[in-house]
Amino acid sequence: MNDVYICDYVRTPIGRAGGALSSIRPDDLGAIPLRALMQRNSSADWSAVDEVIFGCANQAGEDNRNVARMSALLAGFSVEVPGTTVNRLCGSGMDAIAIAARAIKSGEASFIVAGGVESMSRAPFVLPKAESAFSRAAEIHDTTIGWRLVNPAMRTQYGVDSMPETAENVADDFAITRADQDAFAHQSQVKADKAIKSGRFAREIINVPVPQRRGDAIIFETDEQPRLSTQDALGQLRTPFRENGTVNAGNASGINDGAAALIVANEDAIKRHSLTPIARILGAATAGVPPRIMGIGPVPATRKLLERLGMSQSMFDVIEINEAFAAQVLATLRELGISDTDARVNPNGGAIALGHPLGMSGVRITGSAALELKTGEKSLSTMCVGVGQGIAIALQAV
Repeated sequence: MNDVYICDYVRTPIGRAGGALSSIRPDDLGAIPLRALMQRNSSADWSAVDEVIFGCANQAGEDNRNVARMSALLAGFSVEVPGTTVNRLCGSGMDAIAIAARAIKSGEASFIVAGGVESMSRAPFVLPKAESAFSRAAEIHDTTIGWRLVNPAMRTQYGVDSMPETAENVADDFAITRADQDAFAHQSQVKADKAIKSGRFAREIINVPVPQRRGDAIIFETDEQPRLSTQDALGQLRTPFRENGTVNAGNASGINDGAAALIVANEDAIKRHSLTPIARILGAATAGVPPRIMGIGPVPATRKLLERLGMSQSMFDVIEINEAFAAQVLATLRELGISDTDARVNPNGGAIALGHPLGMSGVRITGSAALELKTGEKSLSTMCVGVGQGIAIALQAV
C-alpha cells in the first residue's frame, strides 16, 4: 500500500447566505481553488491529474451535472482530466479526500485533486412532476438544507427531523445544557476572532474577486460569518425549534457559501511534479447512527478509525470537529473522553463562527488541521452527517 500525502490546500473565504459569494455560481466557485492550486504549483504537469473529486451536498441547481467536472474545466484543467462529484451530505468534502487517498493507496492513481463546494445561497426550489394526468396539485421544496421529497416509509420508520431538531434530540439524549452550548459557541467565536486578527487564515484563504454590475470587482478576503458577541447575549436568543429548547442561531452553524481544494499524491507524484507534502493521510472511516441523532455520528466513526489505526484520542495534537451544532459537538467530545475546553479542539474556531458550506466543510477542517500541525504531530478531523452518519480522517505532519 502506498503512502498518501496532502501537498497543498486552499479555500475561499466563507460567505454568508446572500452575502459576498452569493452572486457566484457554484461551478465557478469550485473553479477558484482549483485555479489557485494550479498557480501555486506551476511546475506540476496538470494534465497528469488522475481525477478531480469534489464533494457537494445539494446538486439540485447550477451544481448539477457533476460540478467537479464543470469546475475543473472552468479552472482550465485539460479536457482529458476526469472529474466526479460525491455526496455524503455534510461529509462530502471529507469523503472526497478519503476516496482519493484509497485510490492512491491501492495503486490505481498517484495524483488527485480533492475538494468541495457549496453555494447554499443559490440552492434552488424544486417542483416535483405531477403523479397523475391533469393533476392540479403542486408542491415546492427548498433545497438549501434538509429533507425534501420525503419517502413516507422513511418518515414512518426513522422520522424526518430537521437538522436543528436532531440537535435538540442530541441535547436531550446526552443531557447537554443550553448554558454549555452557548459557552462553547462563544469560545468558537473568540478563537475565530483571534485567528482572523492574527492573520492565521492567510495560510489557507485565497482572495476572490467578486464582479459587480458597475465598477471594479470587490475583493473578498475574510470570512464574513463570524459575529463575536458576549455569552450573555447568546443566552438571550430564542430557541425556535422546540418549546423550552436549547438550540438557537448563536450555537448553530450558518447557511453559507464557499469552496476548497487540496492535492493528494503519493511519493512518486510528489517527486515528479515538484510538490511539497504537508501531512500523510493515516486513514479514514465512516459509520451510521439513527437519523434522529445524526449529530452523534462522529463518535462511532472516530472509534472505528482509532481501532483500525491502533490509536487513542490522546495521541492527537489537533482535533477538528465540525460545529454543525454546539449540542452535538459537546456530546461527541464527552463520549470520546475529551474535555469541553480541550485546547486541541478547533484551535481557530469552527463552523459556528466561520460557517458551514456543506460540501466544503470537510475539506476545510482536514486542510486546516494539516496546516496547524508541526512535524510528526497528528490530527483528527471528524464531522456528523445528515440522515445519520459520521466520518473521520487522521493525518500526521511530515
